[in-house]
Amino acid sequence: QGQLVESGGGLVQPGGSLRLSCHASGFTMTYYTVGWFRQAPGKEREGVSCTSPNDGSTYYADSAKGRFTISRDDAENTVYLQMNSLKTEDTAVYYCAAFLSLMSFSAARLCTSHDFKMDYWGKGAPVTVSS
Repeated sequence: QGQLVESGGGLVQPGGSLRLSCHASGFTMTYYTVGWFRQAPGKEREGVSCTSPNDGSTYYADSAKGRFTISRDDAENTVYLQMNSLKTEDTAVYYCAAFLSLMSFSAARLCTSHDFKMDYWGKGAPVTVSS
């Protein structure tokens, strides 16, 4: 049984940086569209950034553009989210997710659509941005 495990969360001051990692085990991430989602207290889960191996697309939510960078290392079976210039409103639990996409499946669809069932979810990494 495959799983995703996030790491790298924690407490950071506004303006600081964190890098989240998501390591996959039990399956090979190469053919999966993968992404990062977050859920703040009292809010719905939102797609932050996703990347697709099918069409090479990358998606960023407006709140993440210019500050966050998603990357993947298929050799390490790991996806990363580099978060810079963090704001208090970035405080949330961050989840990584993966969907097996053997045919064209865009990063934007993974991050924003709800017409499919994700294959894997991680348990989440809390990020708190506070002074």
